[in-house]
Amino acid sequence: MIRINLLPHREQKRKARLARFAVLAGISAGIGIAIVAFGYIALAAQIAQQGERNAFLEEENAKLDKQIAEIETLKKERQMLLDRKKVVERLQSNRSEAVQILDQLTRQTPEGIYLSEIKQENNLITLTGYAQSSARVSTLMRSLNDSPVFEQPNLIDITADAKTGQRLNMFRLTVLVTREADEDPAAKAKKGTQQ
Repeated sequence: MIRINLLPHREQKRKARLARFAVLAGISAGIGIAIVAFGYIALAAQIAQQGERNAFLEEENAKLDKQIAEIETLKKERQMLLDRKKVVERLQSNRSEAVQILDQLTRQTPEGIYLSEIKQENNLITLTGYAQSSARVSTLMRSLNDSPVFEQPNLIDITADAKTGQRLNMFRLTVLVTREADEDPAAKAKKGTQQ
């Protein structure tokens, strides 16, 4: 017996194609959703990992900032100690300075000059006194300039003084004290190589 299909075959093919399309669309949508979900999870993991790295770096930066602050404090303390050391060294080296100054003044003062006042401020000494003549004052200035303790004598004024009953000139001059502690280290090294 011959079978004849009276149902429209095109309709069945269309339904089969629609079913296949729906299955493929569902599979494609599922794969797309899975890819998006996987990408989201991977990106979230990377973001979390980078957040942990950032937190670690911030902690390390905070530790380094504390260490830098400690280093700055130590540098300040070190500088204070060096300043104290310099003061002590200067006091130690200038301990006998007054004796040297008075000794050199007595050695360098020529006859006919009488000192009435000696003032010292830092390394500047002001000498006030009487001289029998202006030439003796210039001799005193040359002597002070040649002395190893003094340098740069400077005459402030010289006036005739008739109050004493003698013909004396009152003078005032300044002179600098030479201090080795005030020299820079390069000058000290240069002096050491010359000797």
